[in-house]
Amino acid sequence: MRHAERYELTFPVSGDSIVVTRTDRQGAGGHPVYSDETGIVQAEIDEEGHVRMVASGGHQSHDGPVRAAPLD
Repeated sequence: MRHAERYELTFPVSGDSIVVTRTDRQGAGGHPVYSDETGIVQAEIDEEGHVRMVASGGHQSHDGPVRAAPLD
């Protein structure tokens, strides 16, 4: 299974949806890191759509996305 170029992340607490795009970086698990256009929201997403949020600054804490839906 290939990695999508973009995903929509939906967060359970706020109900917000954020689109993230693949970067040229890999996370600790060896999967691509995706980022929103501001660079604040970053996530490592594997081929099955499992998400691990990546902190982009000190004291940052995200609630985990309920789902990662590929957009392409």
